[in-house]
Amino acid sequence: MYQICVSGAAKGDSVEEGKELARAAGAAIAQAGHALMTGATVGLPNYAAEGYKAAGGKMSFGISPASSKVEHVRKYRLPTEAYDVILYSGLHYVGRDSLLITSSDAVVSIGGRLGTLHEFTISMESDTPIGFLQGAGGISSQIESIMEAAGPVRPGAIVLFENDPYELVKNLTKALDRELGPLKSLYA
Repeated sequence: MYQICVSGAAKGDSVEEGKELARAAGAAIAQAGHALMTGATVGLPNYAAEGYKAAGGKMSFGISPASSKVEHVRKYRLPTEAYDVILYSGLHYVGRDSLLITSSDAVVSIGGRLGTLHEFTISMESDTPIGFLQGAGGISSQIESIMEAAGPVRPGAIVLFENDPYELVKNLTKALDRELGPLKSLYA
């Protein structure tokens, strides 16, 4: 069981454009038998968590920017219902993003704005495989241009693009299986 993060817009146009994609991504992660991780936020990550739970997912895990459940709900106004466990990091959004991505085995990115771009950058810097689910607009639709402007990616970096959430999760799983080789038994 890998820990697959869903990253995406909490607000903005890509939330409306991508909410069904996010639900389907959550369901695909559940059906593949993986744990789901998100930033325990509203929008596309929460739609993914709802889709994950509806599909019978075994472990949905959120990492909150807040330092307590009260702060999570009252100050940040973030959801709790679709999560089995929420870690209240107290790291605000910037620190939470880093902990979330580096704690994940791979990332599914959908739509997005500046925070999603931040999570992509962390993925690239930490060699965390990332797959972009196309069709929700936002950063995910611009990422190839951003990568081109930023220069060459690290050798061996895993960056995938798909229109189908089930194909994306399948391809990320294959990439992780290849990358982890004999260590795969740690994830059984």
